[in-house]
Parts: sequence; C-alpha cells; structure tokens
Amino acid sequence: MNSLENSETAARRPRFAARMLASVTAAALAVAGFPVQAEAQDRGPPVIRDAEIEQLLRDYTQPVLKAAGLTQQNVRVVIINDRSFNAFVADGRRIFINAGTIMVSDTPNEVIGVLAHEAGHMAGGHLARLREQLALASTQAILAMLVGVGAMVAASRSGNNSIGQAGMAALQGPQAMIQNNLLAYVRTQEDSADRAGVRFLEATGQSAKGMHDSFKRLADQMLHNSRFVDPYMQTHPLPAERVRALQGLASASPHWDKRDSASLQARHEMIRAKLYGFMDPPDSVIRRYPLSNNSLPARYARAIASYRFGSSASAGVISQIDTLIQAQPQNPYFHELKGQALLEAGKSAEAIAPLRRAVQLTANPSLMQIMLAQALLGTNDKAHAEEAVSLLETALRREPESSEAYTQLAMAYGRKGDLGHADLASAQSAFMRGDLKTARQLATRAKTRFPIGSPGWVKSDDISTYKPKPNEMQF
Repeated sequence: MNSLENSETAARRPRFAARMLASVTAAALAVAGFPVQAEAQDRGPPVIRDAEIEQLLRDYTQPVLKAAGLTQQNVRVVIINDRSFNAFVADGRRIFINAGTIMVSDTPNEVIGVLAHEAGHMAGGHLARLREQLALASTQAILAMLVGVGAMVAASRSGNNSIGQAGMAALQGPQAMIQNNLLAYVRTQEDSADRAGVRFLEATGQSAKGMHDSFKRLADQMLHNSRFVDPYMQTHPLPAERVRALQGLASASPHWDKRDSASLQARHEMIRAKLYGFMDPPDSVIRRYPLSNNSLPARYARAIASYRFGSSASAGVISQIDTLIQAQPQNPYFHELKGQALLEAGKSAEAIAPLRRAVQLTANPSLMQIMLAQALLGTNDKAHAEEAVSLLETALRREPESSEAYTQLAMAYGRKGDLGHADLASAQSAFMRGDLKTARQLATRAKTRFPIGSPGWVKSDDISTYKPKPNEMQF
C-alpha cells in the first residue's frame, strides 16, 4: 500500500486497491510565492485513488464546472493524502483537495463550496496570470541576485565587510519586496475566487453556506497564529476579513438555507467513513465509530479497519463485509472491498467473483478493472491472460497515466508470450513513474521486437527518443 500506512503495515498491504493505488503525481507548486520545478513522479505528493470517493467528487463538481463554463476542460479532482485542510489548482485540468478537507467536512455542501472556490480560480484564469507574475518576479530576483553576488565578490577582493553586508542586503531586500508583491496579487485572486464560487453555487441552486462554514472553521483555527503573522505574508486575505466578506455574499443568496439531499449526505458519510477506516489506527476508528453505532458508515469504517489490521481474508473480516453487501447488494464498493481483501490475502481466484460484480455494478469501473485484471493474473492461469489484457487496455483509455495498469499489462502480455508488447507496457509504466532511464532502455528493446513503422514500434520509438524540454513542468 502507499504512504497511507506505516512501513510495517505497508509490507502486509501492498496497495489500497479500493482504489487507493500507490500512484503519485508531479506538481509544480508555488512555495513562498516562487515557482518550484516539478520533480520526478515518484517524488510527488501521495495521491489517493478510490473509485467511490472520486465518483462522489465528480458528482459534486459537475454542476459547478458547468456553471463556470469549464466542462470542456475535462477537469478532475485529485485527492492528496494529507490530513490538513487545503485545496488548490496547479493547472487547468485538475483540482487538488486534501483528504483532510473531506474528513472534517460535516456536509457535502462544505466540500462543494471549497471545490467551487477552486473552480473560481480556473474560470478566472488565475493560474495563467500568476505565471506571468512569477515570470516577472523570477527575472527581478535574478537581477537582484547578480547585484548581490557582485557586491560580495567585490568585498572578498577588498576585504571590506561593509560592502559584503550590502551585498547580502541586495540579495534579501528586493526578494522580500517581490515576495510581498506576489502575495498581494494572490490575495486578490483568493477574494475573486470566493466571489466566483458563490456565483456558481447560486447558479446551480446550491447554498454557499458550506463555503462560508469551511472558511470560518479555518479562520478560527488560524485566529491565534494570525495575531503574530505579518498580514502581507499571508497568501489569503486575513481570515476575519475574508469570512465577513464571504458571509455577506453568501447570506444574500436565496439558497442560503438550502440543505443537501438525504441521499447525497448519506454518500458523504460513507466516504468519510472509508477515509477514517483506511487512514486512522483501529482504536481511533472504534472511538469515532463505536460498536454501539450500527449505522452503515460505522460498519463500513470498522470493516475496513479490521481488514487493514487483522487477517485480510479471515472469516471475521469477510463476514463483516458480507453484512455490508447484504444491506446493499447493488453497492459496487462493498463487492470491491471484499475482492480487495481476498486479493491481498493471496486468494486471487476467490477475489475474481466479487471484483467482476463490482465492475458490472459501477458506471466508471476503470480502477476496478485494473484490480480484477490483477486477480486474474494472480491465479497464474494463462487462460486468463487475454481477458486481463482486454480489461487493462479498456481501463487505460480512462486512466492513461496509471503506471500500475501498465505494469499489470506487461505481465499479461508476458503471460501470453507477446514480448514486444510486454516490453512496451513496461516502458510505459516506467515513463509514468518518471523513471526515464529505464523507460528508454525498455522501449529500445521493444523496438527490436516490432516491425519498423508499426504502431508498437512508433510508441516505443517515442519513448526511447523522448527528451524533456528545459525547465519543463509536467503535471
């Protein structure tokens, strides 16, 4: 499993396949107002992949994105494995949200409000404009550094310390000014995104109360620390100011008192239970969801905690999951959880049936198809190889950046004896992980197994000759 578990547990649970896959993404973030070059993907922030959570977040965002005029951008929400409250955009295609934001939000409306705010950044073109500001700041910073370095070199030659101190000031002063200017620009964007988010929520007939409540909670947490922080060093408006302005806008909406539907609230409680079940230790899960709580979310969280820290496919664990299935036979995520528990216990053949059922019951089965293919391959039965290839190629049309899917595809082709496609899939897996050296080596070997000019040869050639552009930022 990925970094959602400690190293000991990770050794027992290779992946949160429901579907918290061990996948990561490279993201170019701004730290203290200055750009940071994206690192290789295997050094990026850990990303939670889960079919159930992602589907609900899609349902949360689609109306807002439509109101924002962003439906053509194919925006998706990426869940970061972080317990803090945060969300951000780093390109025009993805909204990043911390798992902690979902976990502390009591209602769907609170999460939707945060997503509407981030959609406001996208719709306002803030990222493109910020990059212009960052480009200007970078040039100014370089000039300031040259002046400062020149002064320090002169000091070293003359032995004059006062000149050297002036050089340090030349390095530090302009950069502080640039940083403050950038942060002021970002603060203006935050206010604009708040206003846009409220408009989107009103246009979709939803309340902006959740957005207000989320930011008020954040403001209350920041209140003590804010007393000792330079207001110009905050990337957001001062909490109290922001909350007052937001409350004025949100409360004026005719939808202020509108509540989430019971069905949406129920789904929200389920994904919160799932996150707590997977991310918290068992004693914390039991305190939050005591045995006296017989609700479906409580049973879900306890079953997940039992599966994580007990014997994956023990009779007790499977029994807990089966009671969930009995309560909601058409819930694909309960079947998926059962298949996952069996798969990770080494019972691949037994995992196939519940995973097949999960795939049949869900509208977006790509992550489940990857897991089902893994179960098929885990039986070591060559007869399953063709089906695994079909499942994985279908899944990759929706998940083209999944290194896990390419790894499984390489195994499936290898099982079939198709070494060319096996090498190509392995190269694609390495490429998606950011391991360009391995990707090139495997792609070069794959080229020798395909006829020149064939689709496999062309794909292999693209990888073997790939060279990233200078300062290229990959998302």
